Amino acid sequence: MGILNVTPDSFTDGGRYDDVGRAVERALRLIDEGADIIDVGGESTRPGAAPVEEDIERARVLPVITALRARTDLPISIDTMKPAIARDAVAAGARMWNDVSALGFAADSLATAACLACPVILMHRQPSDGETGVIEAVSDFLAARAAAAIAAGVAREAIWLDPGIGFRKTPAQSLAILRDLDRIVERGFPVLLGASRKRFIAAVDASAAEPADRLAGSIAVGLAGARAGVAALRVHDVRETRQALLVDAAIHG
Repeated sequence: MGILNVTPDSFTDGGRYDDVGRAVERALRLIDEGADIIDVGGESTRPGAAPVEEDIERARVLPVITALRARTDLPISIDTMKPAIARDAVAAGARMWNDVSALGFAADSLATAACLACPVILMHRQPSDGETGVIEAVSDFLAARAAAAIAAGVAREAIWLDPGIGFRKTPAQSLAILRDLDRIVERGFPVLLGASRKRFIAAVDASAAEPADRLAGSIAVGLAGARAGVAALRVHDVRETRQALLVDAAIHG
């Protein structure tokens, strides 16, 4: 899954693709590099980011999705917490809903997901205490949200899970989750892993203070995730990640 942030303030590429032409060009480049899905987001979820009004988010993402759909049949994912934005994005051509609130942001989020009948990604971003038991807390939360979605009418086969690496988690907690990712995979849902250029990498290697310096660490996490059985990696660096996965698969079979 190639990341396309059409925002002015995302932590690694804010302002670079907040023009429709540049955004579409970037998406097509990610596709050429081997992306299977393009994830379009119009509201930054970095720590301290200001909330975005619905009309502003809509104006950021819909023209990009519409223009991109005219250029490719590849699946487009809308990265939003707002059900109204998800509805409009799917109408414009998106085929997945990536929700960092796990359908908990609005009262009609669950019903909207059921109505849209598209794949939906449920992410964990709840604060946890300490490292002990963090994988259980994350796994149990995601299982509960999946059950709530199914009860609301979302098809089980449409549900994906995302452990939310870096979201309201200390570096130690993110690393603890990564060590035991198979515990979430064992729930039986496809798992999306999004750790690309995240700040916890700098806690391991102080020389990676800037997001641009975290490529190698991101690839290391991606390989670990693939070995744990995740279904997809959400990344900024598609070509490099794809190459690493291909070589790793050639070595290990």
